[in-house]
Amino acid sequence: MKRTSFLIMAAIALVVVSLVLADEWKEKRVEAVVGQDGVQRVEITAGSYFFDPNTIVLKINVPTELVVKKTPGGHGHNIMLKAPEAGIEFDQELGSDPLTVKFTPTKAGKYMFICSHKVPFSKSHKERGMYGYLEVVE
Repeated sequence: MKRTSFLIMAAIALVVVSLVLADEWKEKRVEAVVGQDGVQRVEITAGSYFFDPNTIVLKINVPTELVVKKTPGGHGHNIMLKAPEAGIEFDQELGSDPLTVKFTPTKAGKYMFICSHKVPFSKSHKERGMYGYLEVVE
């Protein structure tokens, strides 16, 4: 009986730890590359509660293209950032085809982008780790 209780408690502890770690956010940083045409580009993969990379360094006043690809299957997702004071504002649903978001950042700073979806009675996609940052530098 004691062994069964111990095994049940160990299984519960394992489930709790895996749920906590599943929502842990780890930075994956990349610096945008400016092409011959003067546009800085970065490819982002959006999947089950993540953006990869999730921290993107951009140069101020340089036209930008973020190409966002959603992994097949899974939940519906979007990518949203609202910082009109910095020339950055988008809210796009992600589908099976890659999406290109175009803007020119006009103000240095750190701006959060998120998936704003939320299932009732559950954590939002952002709370589950589906967010990232655009760092605009001089």
